[in-house]
Amino acid sequence: MKTTEFNREIPYNNLPALPPNAEIETKKVLLKAISASRALAQLNGALTNLPNPHLFLDAIHVQEAKTSSEIENIITTNDDLYKSLVADRKLENQATKEVLFYKEALWMGLESLNKKPFITTNLCIEIVQCIKKSTAGIRVTPGTKLANSMGEVVYTPPSGEDVIWEKLSNLEKFINENTSFDPLIKMAVMHYQFEAIHPFADGNGRTGRIMLLLFLKMERLLDIPAIYLSDYIIRNKTEYYKRLRNVTENGQWEDFILYMLEMVETTAVKGLNRLQQITELMEEMSVQIKTAIPKVFSKELVEVIFRLPYTKRQFLIEAGLGTPKTVGNYLIELENRGFLKSVKVGKEKLYLNFRLMEILETA
Repeated sequence: MKTTEFNREIPYNNLPALPPNAEIETKKVLLKAISASRALAQLNGALTNLPNPHLFLDAIHVQEAKTSSEIENIITTNDDLYKSLVADRKLENQATKEVLFYKEALWMGLESLNKKPFITTNLCIEIVQCIKKSTAGIRVTPGTKLANSMGEVVYTPPSGEDVIWEKLSNLEKFINENTSFDPLIKMAVMHYQFEAIHPFADGNGRTGRIMLLLFLKMERLLDIPAIYLSDYIIRNKTEYYKRLRNVTENGQWEDFILYMLEMVETTAVKGLNRLQQITELMEEMSVQIKTAIPKVFSKELVEVIFRLPYTKRQFLIEAGLGTPKTVGNYLIELENRGFLKSVKVGKEKLYLNFRLMEILETA
């Protein structure tokens, strides 16, 4: 169904309210929703069955933050990111700072859901303010236009503070009150609408992708949102924007929803494989450390060196593994036996679990 009233150069104040006045739960979409839900359930089961299901969350959320930021051409390296999380020195790279702001915003959103299980406009504002480290709110200045790499306008979002608030209010009601759709299909519709409203001057894409993770948790589809959804988008970026525009210009909901469901299924399967690789490596290294240096081995020590690729003496002290001198000797011994590699960051010495980093780099 073609959207005849749309003009790329004119603010899309006629963006239809939700739910869509179209058939979105087609047979194709429902079948895909079943397989995507099954993949998510398998990942959720694997995460919740871990002895410590929160162990890998930091590393996984950093990866999601990095990839989501890459979509906005904010580029940094895994090495810089993980060093920055662990080292005492101040961050110097602006891209690294922005990625870590994203991770902070994601954690803030998850904490908010633990207190109040709703995704609200105010929460979205808090998220974008955390990402941008500003007090900016809803767009009030007219003239926002989205252009492609050639400088051609491809979309002009709704304009006018009252109009934007009205559309966000409708979106909030749809997210939290509408129960007539399959949750994953609803998530796809929610995502399109948020991106079409484009409520902020900057940070809309990153906020919209955080909302996806929050929604999965809110709907109990993924109790521990350890998944890199942005990885699929950046690998299929052109198709993502093409299908978004096709909903706006031609009412082609089915193709966009199928894209989003494929994103969920693909990343859930990859997430499960990555989780299995990390847990297998953790078990293998536990046996190796226990055999090679039994006086150093403990379950708690292995968990510390697997929480993030980089660790340091202070982390072992905080885990109650011994005095500064004792845990320093543990780390030296782990390096001497080939389990870790040390690196100087300023005056500080960090220790890299390089085999864990390899999995995170190639996943």
